[in-house]
Amino acid sequence: MRDIAVTLAVFGSLPFILRRPWIGILVWTWLGFMNPHRMAWGFSTTMPFAMIVALTTLIAMLFSKEEKRIPWERETVVLVLFTGWMFITTIFAVYSELAWLQFEKVIKIQLMILVAMMLITTPQRLKLLVWTIALSLAFYGVKGGIFTILHGGVFRVQGPPGTFIGGNNEIGLALAMTIPLLYFLARSIDQKWLLRSGIYAATVLTALGAIGTQSRGALLGMAAMGLMFWLKSRQKVLVALLAAASVFAVVQVMPEAWYERMHTIQSYEEDKSAMGRVNAWWMAFNLAKDRPLGGGFETFQRGMFALYAPDPTNSRDVHSVYFEVLGEHGFFGLALFLLLAVLTWRSAGAVARAVKKVPERAWMGDLATMVQVSLIAYFAAGAFLGMAYFDYYYNLVLIIVIVKAILHREGLLGDAKVGRAGDASPAPGLSTPIGPVPDRSAAARARAG
Repeated sequence: MRDIAVTLAVFGSLPFILRRPWIGILVWTWLGFMNPHRMAWGFSTTMPFAMIVALTTLIAMLFSKEEKRIPWERETVVLVLFTGWMFITTIFAVYSELAWLQFEKVIKIQLMILVAMMLITTPQRLKLLVWTIALSLAFYGVKGGIFTILHGGVFRVQGPPGTFIGGNNEIGLALAMTIPLLYFLARSIDQKWLLRSGIYAATVLTALGAIGTQSRGALLGMAAMGLMFWLKSRQKVLVALLAAASVFAVVQVMPEAWYERMHTIQSYEEDKSAMGRVNAWWMAFNLAKDRPLGGGFETFQRGMFALYAPDPTNSRDVHSVYFEVLGEHGFFGLALFLLLAVLTWRSAGAVARAVKKVPERAWMGDLATMVQVSLIAYFAAGAFLGMAYFDYYYNLVLIIVIVKAILHREGLLGDAKVGRAGDASPAPGLSTPIGPVPDRSAAARARAG
């Protein structure tokens, strides 16, 4: 029954995608984040739904009369450079066959990110994209939170098998990143207290679900995210109440074994798993020093540990976004990866400042701020998780690029450089608005200051 339901939903969306290609981005995002076919047991588990939707979207784009242009914000430029660098490192990868298989997965994500930049061109489409991302993962958050309560936190919350978020560590990171977006959605709902209350409840359950994964990396991500959440929120009392509700639930539900496991964060020298990660980090560093291009995708194999690791006999996954990129793509690849994050962060701050006095676009500032909080969750937990190519991170970049492009079109971002202190404007030559720039009326000029 589940197989039939998912199949009907996907194929039923194709006619709508052919008429409106941007719907294909929403369906692709739903499939990529929620992976509904992985919850079935029959033929749909192996159906290439994402490929079918992607091809339909690309075909629909060819016949669509809408103007399609990549918004060349500085984040877009760095993203393309990073993708190009990964292509180069794949050509010279140590484990060529494995590297090309991984590159194929990565390039599909980056291609659809660029397609989304061309198709998600209005505030309404952007809102629907954020709803799709948040609710797709909130499904697992609510489910995981209830599961944790019912079983007293004895069992770990897991994600859908065979996906980016299949393991407890991975789903824990994804749920931590989703909490800020859920909060944004709840705050953006007007005069619908029941729906807003439901989203707040989902936020608390998602937090509990993240804790229920028993992932130490997710716990660190939650802690860093929670602090930034409170600092960035304009409703600090409400955020504090939500945090208190989450902490109370954790105290009431989680067993003693969970506290013992989390306590090992402080004594990582005695933890074989933690020391194995440190060994892999040193291997990545030594490899990058010896090979400027890195080892290419999937380089963390026994042979490379034998050459570059302090303990050649202890080979394991790298479990860190930073050292994963460093080992696979070298110091230059890591610089591009981090530059993308820094630029996205600064642009989000610039957006928040630019719309501060524009009531009809204030929600974009709130969204940009919550994207910053999600980035903190990703990079804090990602220090201990090998999720450098997680599509969630690149969708956060996508959101900021779309917001900037819309604001450029509306004349609410100027022509000076974005990212300077107190400035909310894009770098010259790196920002292209989506579609023609309309003439700014006197009212628009007044709103923009």
